[in-house]
Amino acid sequence: MTSQDALADRYGAPSPWRRRALVGGCAAVAAIFLGWLAWTAFVHSTPEVESELLSFDAVDAHTATARVSIDRRDDDVEATCRVRAFAEDHSVVGELSWSPDGEARERVDVTIRTERLATSVELVGCTTEDQSRPR
Repeated sequence: MTSQDALADRYGAPSPWRRRALVGGCAAVAAIFLGWLAWTAFVHSTPEVESELLSFDAVDAHTATARVSIDRRDDDVEATCRVRAFAEDHSVVGELSWSPDGEARERVDVTIRTERLATSVELVGCTTEDQSRPR
């Protein structure tokens, strides 16, 4: 008689269905997690709108221009985009929000009114009703 047989005689042997249930439950939880992970990766890798700052120019003490590339998934996506102009001391001297209304893929030149000379322009990004994170 082995020690395992002695333990089984004393405490009883575990039911074989318990092990199958545990393995099945772990597999189900793993499948649900992997499905959620795939869904999350897909949703975050295919945004409704994306934008990119192509160039900017400080025209004069009260004007800066920026060229922005906007890529919307469809023509009917309502997006809101925002750019900021900064002075040499890194303070915000101008900001502009607008809604592009052209084609799904477009390049837009925007003019930002500034309170003093801007040295840089930042594209905060574009958002939609369902996409709150600017891209």
